[in-house]
Amino acid sequence: MLEALALKAIGFYRRTGGGTRWFGIDCNFEPSCSAYSEEAIRRFGFYEGVRLTFHRLRRCNRPDAICKCIEPVTGDIGHAETRRG
Repeated sequence: MLEALALKAIGFYRRTGGGTRWFGIDCNFEPSCSAYSEEAIRRFGFYEGVRLTFHRLRRCNRPDAICKCIEPVTGDIGHAETRRG
């Protein structure tokens, strides 16, 4: 039930413009934070998915970031691979 509610909220957020519209930011990661969150919740369930999402969001939109970071959902809170360009 919580999983379905979270996925609906993420879907609404993405359909209505995501971070660009709601917060005036562009995600520093690939996949985007909302796509990452959706996949994490689907793969690991609500609680683990939210935990992974929280750690991801803490690192998102750093003002000193000069490149997109590639960070697929692995279930591990690790470091992202960077890609310039």
